[in-house]
Amino acid sequence: MRKNFIFICLIVFVLAFTAMAQDNKEKHSETDKKEAYKVDSKDVSSVEGIIKATYDVISGGKNEKRNWNRFRSLFHPDARLIPTGTNQSTKVTGAKAFTPEEYIKQSEPFMMQNGFYEKEIARRVETFGNIAHVFSTYEGRNSLSDEKPFLRGINSFQLLNDGKRWWIISIYWQAESPNNPLPNKYLKTVK
Repeated sequence: MRKNFIFICLIVFVLAFTAMAQDNKEKHSETDKKEAYKVDSKDVSSVEGIIKATYDVISGGKNEKRNWNRFRSLFHPDARLIPTGTNQSTKVTGAKAFTPEEYIKQSEPFMMQNGFYEKEIARRVETFGNIAHVFSTYEGRNSLSDEKPFLRGINSFQLLNDGKRWWIISIYWQAESPNNPLPNKYLKTVK
């Protein structure tokens, strides 16, 4: 009976120690991540700053490495990037949610191969307490010298201010199409 009790205590101790070690490892890993993503206060101290930083960090020429750590520093740990679109063969419109890491993995090859500059051309902002919703109309070019954008659309930003800084909770977007042109009201900034 006493051997069973000692054996059970030993198992509980080993499990508790393993759980503590894992917890410490996760905390250490989170600390490492925070250190790697040094936050520039001008990027996150205002709605204007975080929107500007988002466009700045993804824009660049062919073979121009983006500052993905700066990009990561803008997003809440639970953030999502959600493009929408219509499948041309099925005519079904859908959405696909990505983490910031998945977005980097999916978009970086295109950006590096083709160049990509996304510029905000109009904005509508709604705020309440610690949340903000920003409808940000954009246009995209492969090069700054391109006469016309190859795409336009709307990025819908959902933001959170935790009392210390702004975080991107999600960016949900749809590109303009011949069947869905941008309305004039979204080509003018309203604050």
